[in-house]
Amino acid sequence: MLYLNMYVISSLFLFVIETNLLLCIRDISHFLMQDIAFLSGGRGKDNAWIITFPENCNFRCIPEEVIAKVLTYLTSIARQNGSDSRFTIILDRRLDTWSSLKISLQKISASFPGNLHLVLVLRPTSFLQRTFTDIGFRFSQEDFMLKLPVVMLSSVSDLLTYIDDKQLTPELGGTLQYCHSEWIIFRNAIENFALTVKEMAQMLQSFGTELAETELPDDIPSIEEILAIRAERYHLLKNDITAVTKEGKILLTNLEVPDTEGAVSSRLECHQQISGDWQTINKLLTQVHDMETAFDGFWEKHQLKMEQYLQLWKFEQDFQELVTEVEFLLNQQAELADVTGTLAQVKQKIKKLENLDENSQALLAKAQFVILHGHKLAANHHYALDLICQRCNELRYLSDILVNEIKAKRIQLSRTFKIHKLLQQARQCCDEGECLLANQEIDKFQSKEDAQKALQDIENFLEMALPFINYEPETLQYEFDVILSPELKVQMKTIQLKLENIRSVFENQQAGFRNLADKHVRPVQFVVPTSENLIRSRAPFFSSKHGKKTWRQNQSNLKIEVVHDCPEKRSSVQSSSLDNDNSLDVLKNHVLNELIQTERVYVRELFTVLLGYRAEMDNPEMFDLMPPLLRNKKDILFGNMTEIYEFHNDIFLSSLENCAHAPERVGPCFLERKDDFQMYAKYCQNKPRSETIWRKYSECAFFQECQRKLKHRLGLDSYLLKPVQRITKYQLLLKELLKYSKDCEGSAQLKEALDAMLDLLKSVNDSMHQIAINGYIGNLNELGKMIMQGGFSVWIGHKKGATKMKDLARFKPMQRHLFLYEKAIVFCKRRVESGEGSDRYPSYSFKHCWKMDEVGITEYVKGDNRKFEIWYGEKEEVYIVQAPNVDVKTTWLKEIRNILLKQQELLTVKKRKQQDQLAEQDKIQISLQQNDEDPCQRWLSYFDEATMSNGK
Repeated sequence: MLYLNMYVISSLFLFVIETNLLLCIRDISHFLMQDIAFLSGGRGKDNAWIITFPENCNFRCIPEEVIAKVLTYLTSIARQNGSDSRFTIILDRRLDTWSSLKISLQKISASFPGNLHLVLVLRPTSFLQRTFTDIGFRFSQEDFMLKLPVVMLSSVSDLLTYIDDKQLTPELGGTLQYCHSEWIIFRNAIENFALTVKEMAQMLQSFGTELAETELPDDIPSIEEILAIRAERYHLLKNDITAVTKEGKILLTNLEVPDTEGAVSSRLECHQQISGDWQTINKLLTQVHDMETAFDGFWEKHQLKMEQYLQLWKFEQDFQELVTEVEFLLNQQAELADVTGTLAQVKQKIKKLENLDENSQALLAKAQFVILHGHKLAANHHYALDLICQRCNELRYLSDILVNEIKAKRIQLSRTFKIHKLLQQARQCCDEGECLLANQEIDKFQSKEDAQKALQDIENFLEMALPFINYEPETLQYEFDVILSPELKVQMKTIQLKLENIRSVFENQQAGFRNLADKHVRPVQFVVPTSENLIRSRAPFFSSKHGKKTWRQNQSNLKIEVVHDCPEKRSSVQSSSLDNDNSLDVLKNHVLNELIQTERVYVRELFTVLLGYRAEMDNPEMFDLMPPLLRNKKDILFGNMTEIYEFHNDIFLSSLENCAHAPERVGPCFLERKDDFQMYAKYCQNKPRSETIWRKYSECAFFQECQRKLKHRLGLDSYLLKPVQRITKYQLLLKELLKYSKDCEGSAQLKEALDAMLDLLKSVNDSMHQIAINGYIGNLNELGKMIMQGGFSVWIGHKKGATKMKDLARFKPMQRHLFLYEKAIVFCKRRVESGEGSDRYPSYSFKHCWKMDEVGITEYVKGDNRKFEIWYGEKEEVYIVQAPNVDVKTTWLKEIRNILLKQQELLTVKKRKQQDQLAEQDKIQISLQQNDEDPCQRWLSYFDEATMSNGK
């Protein structure tokens, strides 16, 4: 868009330059006023232009240079107004002498710059001078005729033989009206107008170049200020164009407009010069109009780009602010990750989470507003459509993460709160049991009714305490869907011990009260053992299966006494500290179990896909349901999934299962087979072709029938994605396993395994980008290993040689994808393609490639700390590269420096070897010179010396 409009303005500018004459009237107007010669606009019968030299007594005194300038100017005007460039001169010397006439002819012959067709001379009219002229011309006629086609005329009427009277001015007996002073005024106005148009074209071109080359600042107020200044300048230029147009129209009205119906007769009669001037002005006005139209189109598109640029800046600013706020809330949410603690602490965390949720609602509404704004920009065909859609997707993703994290945290805290409430009820049950025992004094049970009432109280308590006693940790964990912390387990264990012992006491006391009810005997009262004795009893956690055994074990701890005050005898059990090593082992085993279990599921899914889909493609009974073109596409559709399945089923799964009770073996298990995982690169590289086949045939009856037989809820495409998901899942599980294996046996190998899987993912990702490069002539693998790849903003800066106009007119950077290899750096342009899957798999157009041994870098560029320079050779070509952020720039510069340093070291070694070879050759030369008398002996001694040195 920008280049097109700049081209239009430039072409108009060139036209205005071409309309300019070699000489301007302001340079020779004082010569024209001397009546040396004039161009009346008349034509001869042969259609040659007529230039008239009127009577001028001072003509012989005028220098030839002046005559040459006047004739050059007049002939150039004639050429500009018509294609015929022949000229006829009328030299009026009726009142002059032969000597003056002769000098005039000589000067005209020497000064005339064009194709002189004929010279018509009105000779002197006096008898004496006419006689001299006849005699002189007769003797010098041959000289003149060699240079000028001269015709001597005796009177004005003789002119009519060569020229029609309508083409002659009145002083020569014609009817063509011509005023020399008015002609000079009009020519002055015409040329001034042409000069004004030229200057206007230069101003427009300068303004367009300034718009293209000026780099916009990085803050919105400055951008708005620059856009306002540019808009003001645009309106000023528009006013100037309007003024120039008005001036041209006024000038056009002062000229005689040719009659279109009688254009032919007009051309024959008298108005050739005026018609030519009118056409010149009209053409200039037309070009001004075209220039204004092109400038308006350029400005409209430029203004749209600038408005979209400003909109993008504001959208990006809102996006970054939202991302910062969302990440802040996510960090606050992450601080609530520990759901352990007391009931009061859990309540406090729930309250914080509610406040967090309230803040998130306003933030989510703001995010939704920004997303809608992004959709509006996209609907208006914003030039950064891909970036805006990406940002909107990121906002949706972050919003979903925030909502899901808060929701999951609320559920987790709510369940933890319920467990704490359950523990609180269990503690109250313990307290009530202790108080019940303490209040059953001997004096209260003197009658059978009192004993029966005491028995009923005990039965009510046991019925209330039984649910708490029968709970087991696994049951609670399943019911509340949470992992019980060690602190909670200790608290539950303590309460269980107390309830178990209280129940044991009550069961024995029940027997005593039954005897009292039957025989009316004074009972012996038992009290609850101390907390120390309760802990030492070690009754099973939340289990009532061994209640009687517990009673027998604790009988020796019972005391026979009367309890008068329950609160004085109470004691609380302090929670035991958490064993960190045991907790980490549990988590580590949990992750390891997940790794093995998911591996089994993965292998089983691969088997079902290969058996239920791939094998069925060779089943003749299914051929009717399958499109003919699909039958030979199974190797593309499934890739090397068979190879992957055989590796996992035959080798890797069994190796992982051997690590079930030895987590330290997981690292070596991955490291020993890291080369085998390279088969995933082949699978991923084939994935775009596989998805193309799937999109084309996904609706066919064959796939639907296979899915029905397998009773799969998801289609084949979901299972074809499993290997990609699995290879990315390994590094996540290894990270979790490493987190719980700090300073443990095998942690170093586990770290190596994690690095190996991350390198594999990077290698696969890089290979996916490399195979998407189109247009490179040669083998990319010859460039060595790919070190890095990524997208950058790039400007071209030519430090040597001429700068191209299109590079100067570029007002925004090029988007380039750079591939850094060991031996070269490749520049590509990411192609924007439409269709399903185009956003997942990139496509690149090759632009150019620089060998690293000719590359240099400049690490700092003024104006932006994200920019750096990459230049080639002796800075013949320089690219200013802007990274997405400073960290990316630092990483790239580090890798480029490492490559350049290695190349320098290799070059140093190569030079050293060359020097050693030269030194060895010099040594041989000296040896040859010393042994010239015996060549055989010379070579034998040389090889003996070499053999001895090797033996040493």
